[in-house]
Amino acid sequence: MLDGPEAGMVGYDAKADVKANSKLDVAVAGSVSGFVTRALISPLDVIKIRFQFLSFEELTEMLYRANLYDTHEFSAHFICGGLSAALATLAVHPVDVLRTRLAAQGEPKIYNNLREAVVTMYRTEGPTVFYKGLAPTVIAIFPYAGLQFSFYRSLKLAYDWVIPPDGKQTGNLKNLLCGCGSGVISKTLTYPLDLFKKRLQVGGFEQARSTFGQVRSYRGLLDCTKQVLQDEGTKGFFKGLSPSLLKAALSTGFMFFWYEFFCNLFRCIRREDR
Repeated sequence: MLDGPEAGMVGYDAKADVKANSKLDVAVAGSVSGFVTRALISPLDVIKIRFQFLSFEELTEMLYRANLYDTHEFSAHFICGGLSAALATLAVHPVDVLRTRLAAQGEPKIYNNLREAVVTMYRTEGPTVFYKGLAPTVIAIFPYAGLQFSFYRSLKLAYDWVIPPDGKQTGNLKNLLCGCGSGVISKTLTYPLDLFKKRLQVGGFEQARSTFGQVRSYRGLLDCTKQVLQDEGTKGFFKGLSPSLLKAALSTGFMFFWYEFFCNLFRCIRREDR
């Protein structure tokens, strides 16, 4: 597998061989990396990851062609990563709401299956219920994904500075470690918004959570922020952070690991065919 300067880097790379990876290669690498990662961590969001890698490549290429990429690589990856994730989130947000509702209900269950959840939610709360928590979700996912891509590239550069490439096959380990690091950093910095999103998504769902004890209701993002601060203090913004960091480290690490692995594999195959 390739390593060092020839190894793949997430995003558009003008220095690489023009024919190294086609858009089909990028889409397949993103799809397979999402599938493998979610199969290992949790079988969710495969469509989101497929759309997000592909759109990230397109956006970084657009910035390069507009001469806005080379001198602002960190900010370019932040913006393109954030935009690609926001677009993907808009497409799959209803599924995320359904997942949260099904996981958050107590006993006796309000929804026995996915179909019943969709029908009941639509009848009792209207079509907008499937976009509850969208504002904090988009506000959170933009910096989260942007920081993922930006810190992933920065950590890879830092890794090469600390441990200069020596021709050995260490690229896979580097991709995994830097992906884990970028996941931990980005999740820590944006975790409060993720917490607000989940609390807003279960709004209007209090009867199904009454067995859990005190159930709070919020009028919106600002009210949610205010109540958490008043009732739980600043520590309340980071409740459940530890398991989330573990998931973020593994999920992001494997996502970038498999993406780079398959992109490099496609490069090797193409070079052998020439």
